[in-house]
Amino acid sequence: MQAGVTETDFVLPSARVAALTALVVCSAQPERRTVASPLSGRPLAQIPQSSRADVAGAVGTARSAARQWRELSPRRRATIVLAFHDRLLAGRDEILDLIQLETGKTRSDAFEEVAEVANVARYYARTAAALLEPRRRRGVLPVVGHATQTRLPRGVVGIVTPWNYPFALSLGEALTALLAGNVVLLRPDPRTALCVLWGVQQLITAGLPAGVLQVVVGDGDPIGAAVVRCVDFISFTGSTRTGRAVAAVAAERMVGCSLELGGKNALYVRADASLPLAVDIARRSVFTAAGQLCSHTERLILHRDIADEFLRMFLDAVADLRLGVGLEYGYDMGSLFGPEQLEQVIGHVEDARRRGARVLTGGRHRPEIGPWVYEPTVLEDVSAAMELRDAETFGPVASVYRVADDDAAVRLINDSDYGLHSTIVSGDRTAARTLAPLLRTGTVSINESFAASWGAVGATMGARGDSGTGHRHGPEGLLGYTVVQSVAEQRTGRLGARGAEGQRRFADWFSRALVAARRGRLH
Repeated sequence: MQAGVTETDFVLPSARVAALTALVVCSAQPERRTVASPLSGRPLAQIPQSSRADVAGAVGTARSAARQWRELSPRRRATIVLAFHDRLLAGRDEILDLIQLETGKTRSDAFEEVAEVANVARYYARTAAALLEPRRRRGVLPVVGHATQTRLPRGVVGIVTPWNYPFALSLGEALTALLAGNVVLLRPDPRTALCVLWGVQQLITAGLPAGVLQVVVGDGDPIGAAVVRCVDFISFTGSTRTGRAVAAVAAERMVGCSLELGGKNALYVRADASLPLAVDIARRSVFTAAGQLCSHTERLILHRDIADEFLRMFLDAVADLRLGVGLEYGYDMGSLFGPEQLEQVIGHVEDARRRGARVLTGGRHRPEIGPWVYEPTVLEDVSAAMELRDAETFGPVASVYRVADDDAAVRLINDSDYGLHSTIVSGDRTAARTLAPLLRTGTVSINESFAASWGAVGATMGARGDSGTGHRHGPEGLLGYTVVQSVAEQRTGRLGARGAEGQRRFADWFSRALVAARRGRLH
């Protein structure tokens, strides 16, 4: 815990808040919003709010800085990002405090955000130059011509992020877009802006030029909507409902967008699984960040041969989870984000209970621990009549389903409008790999939680169905922030002829060339 943070009241020093909020693009006398900490329910800070005019001004500032940033070499941009990487890890305790104070998650869950940003910074700083290198391609015919394929930045990238993983999602996407040569207009959720501003401050100190990264703060309507309407590319993380609205605006404006939306993710425990391993994976998959993570598990699919024994062990493990709100390590699960999230979780569980589901453990609000803490909860006998069955709960709640074989498990995993992530736990990894392509999800983890897919920053993450479009991580994560320009050069000869006889001869000659090219080997 950093000096200056009073743990009993979770209060931040006013001078530190002022230094961070000075980075928000806003008027001289902005409206200010009081935000509360989920750890205590009490006010944490007052955050200045941006206006639509501020958004327009921020875009103008970013555009003015775009050429200078674009013309820096990829290696020079990478040097700045690696300096940020080092400052991030050196200042780990302060940023962990801020993430916890704003989100209510445990310190170990907050560290996941720090590790994600450090991983992304290092990976793209090391690979961006090679990914952006121009590629020489064959021309219409060999020797006489060629084409060069170049990756160019899109321009001003708008990044709109939610409250649940504010530091990881905001800084991770901003760093990727910046290393691709773009300038960035970033709108974090107004309730979790301080940790994002801390990251921006570290980037500036690491050498990021003025104007390249602009931050506006305000609600989705009007500020997030204003960002979406004025940038050259949109990266949005949030609900499927809002994602559809963002996609509609992007289509109307004919600009690209990347959308990471909701999930109703499943974990399948095969009959041959190591049950101690499966229990540990399920515990982390369901209850990390109190279930407020788009790739966490909300459906436990158990082979019937091991279901009873797994549940006995799993419910014991859930009962042993240590709940708490504090800035020290040691707690297994923290708080929900706020009263709205608590209301949604209670609503899903009570609707299922009224309609006949059995609560195997949990199912209670725990205000004596923290104002918005809810117990880890597991239900069985969940039916399609219950909201919990298909809607994303986004809380520490999982429903249990039993299946007779792999085919039934695949059908149940795919029986969802969402398609973000799935997990398979099996003693036979070959069998698990065979199942993976049958699952309609963007990522699959085998014998580990979502952390395996999330942490493999060199492998691209995608989504299917109502879970969105676009990519995060891997080569495609960076290349998605670029446009392709191809420049074709002809050294000699003409690709055409005039007059009937000339056109006939050209067609004959070109056909022979195509036949000759066809004889090449398949690759």
